[in-house]
Amino acid sequence: MLHGPGIDAANSIFMKIRRTQSHIYSVILSLVCITVAQDSPTHKQSSDPAGDASDPAKISVKVDVVNVLATVRDKHGKIVNNLTKDDFTLTEDGRAQSIHYFSRETDLPLTLGLLVDTSRSQTRVLDQERSASHSFLDQMVREDRDRAFIIHFDHEVELLQDLTSSHQKLEAALGSLRTAEYTQTSRNGGGGGNWPGGPRGSGRHGGHHGGGTMLYDAVFLASDELMRKQDGRKALVVLSDGVDTGSKESLVAAIESAQRANTVVYSILFKDDEAYERRGGFGRPSIGFPGGGGRGGQRYPEQQRPDGKKVLERISKETGGRLFEVSKKEPIDQIYSQITEELRNQYNLGYTPDRAASSGSNYHKIQVAAKQKDLIVQARDGYYGEN
Repeated sequence: MLHGPGIDAANSIFMKIRRTQSHIYSVILSLVCITVAQDSPTHKQSSDPAGDASDPAKISVKVDVVNVLATVRDKHGKIVNNLTKDDFTLTEDGRAQSIHYFSRETDLPLTLGLLVDTSRSQTRVLDQERSASHSFLDQMVREDRDRAFIIHFDHEVELLQDLTSSHQKLEAALGSLRTAEYTQTSRNGGGGGNWPGGPRGSGRHGGHHGGGTMLYDAVFLASDELMRKQDGRKALVVLSDGVDTGSKESLVAAIESAQRANTVVYSILFKDDEAYERRGGFGRPSIGFPGGGGRGGQRYPEQQRPDGKKVLERISKETGGRLFEVSKKEPIDQIYSQITEELRNQYNLGYTPDRAASSGSNYHKIQVAAKQKDLIVQARDGYYGEN
C-alpha cells in the first residue's frame, strides 16, 4: 500500500467505501431471504374446509359443496318461482345447514334421458307414448345448449340414441320404438343393444338379456354410464307400468345410482291392465322365454305381480322427481307439460356440510323446506358422499 499524506487519505476513503458496500450487500441478502420465505408457505392440509384466517400458511385443499335442485308449489299445485335463499331451511342428517349458494335455474343447460318401456304389456299404449314424447323433446331440447338420449327396455336395455341436441336424430330414435318380439334369438340372449363403449354384451352387464322387463337395469345404466359423466342439471323421464321382471340390478341399486349421478327421475305410469289379463301375471307372453318356466311360459297369480305404481313413486320421490299417472283426466301430453314447467322453474341450493364425516361414503339424508307453511318443496331425499 502506498504512503503519504494524500495517499493515506485516499486509502481511508477507499476502506470506508468497501465497508459501506459490504453493509449494503448484507442488507440486500437479508431482504432476499425474507422475500423467498414469504413466497414459499408451508402447505398443510386443513381439516377445516373453511381454513384458519389466523394462519396465512394454512390453505384449504378441498371444499365439499352439496347442490340440491328443488321445485316449490303452493297448496293449489301452482309453481312458485319468486322465492329467495332466506325463504328456505335445509338440514342434513337432522342438523341445520347454512345455504351459501342460491340461484333460480330457468335457463341453464339440461341433460335429459328418456327411458321407454317396450315390453309386451305396453303394446297398445306405445303409439301415444311416442307421439307425446316427440312433442316433449321438441319443447325441452334447445339445440344450442341442451342434450338428450333415448333408451328402450324390455328383455334387454338398448341405447337407441346417444346424447345429442339434434331433433332429427331424436325423432328417428322415437320412430324406431317397437314392442319386444320374443323370438328364438332374443330367448337365447342374441343380438345385444347399442351401448357406449361397445355392444351390450360388454362391460358389467355382459350378455345381459332377461325374460321380462328390465326397468331397474335401465335406470341404473342410464344413471351410471351416461348421467354420472355429465355436469349441470340432469333428469330422467321413465315411461312404464313400473313392473320389473328381469333386471340384475335391484330397485335400491337403481335409486342409488341415480342419486350418485345427481339425477332427478320423473316417472309416468302408463299401464294397460288388459295386457296382464290376456297373458297372466307380469304381462308375460304365452310362449317360452328365459325365466318363463318352460315352453308354455309361467303364469303367475295376479296377487304376486309387483305394484308398479309404488315402485315408480319410490324412484321419483327419493331422487327429487314426481310420479304421474296417465288417465282420461290427465293425458300424457298434459303430464309432459307439467314436467316441462318444473324443469324450467327449479331452485339450486348449495351448502358445505358442517361435518367432515359428510365426505365419507355413507348416505346422508337431506330435508329442504319452505318457511312459509303452505308451500310444498320437492327435492331429493339425500346423497352419497364420495370415497
